[in-house]
Amino acid sequence: MKIRLLTESDSTKYKSLRLEALHNNPEAFSSSYEEEKDMSIQQTEVRLNSGHSYTLGAFIEEDLVGVATLVVETKKKIQHRATIVAVYVHQDFRYEGIGKRLITELTTMAKNKPKIEQIYLTVTASNLPAKQLYTSLGFESYGIEKRALKIDDTYYDDELMVLFIK
Repeated sequence: MKIRLLTESDSTKYKSLRLEALHNNPEAFSSSYEEEKDMSIQQTEVRLNSGHSYTLGAFIEEDLVGVATLVVETKKKIQHRATIVAVYVHQDFRYEGIGKRLITELTTMAKNKPKIEQIYLTVTASNLPAKQLYTSLGFESYGIEKRALKIDDTYYDDELMVLFIK
């Protein structure tokens, strides 16, 4: 397995995996499949080429099987913060350490940015494997956002987590 920063040339693979994630695990993302399915490749390229967000991809041979994004805050008062978003590992490759490697590499990336002192993430409160992963990497829960997402008539709570790196 190889992990690397995604670029515009990865847009098609990224969009495909992203749509799979939104379709298979809608409760894990604030975006929906319906909102993103018609997004152009150019919009995906812009997403991957942002100056303040970094998306890592996990590849097995040429197949993109996992992704995670670090968003660095740019406003002066919150430049000490970054947020991990859009974490997904293809269901056939879960429990192989891919998510752990992605989050570890994003954490290292954040530690190498002098202004960043803490990293935030949000996880569906009922997603025990993801919560265990984040806790094992030092993230601490600091709250629950009740009824954070509503899909049809079902509500999902989000657990808010933080890792202090400085």
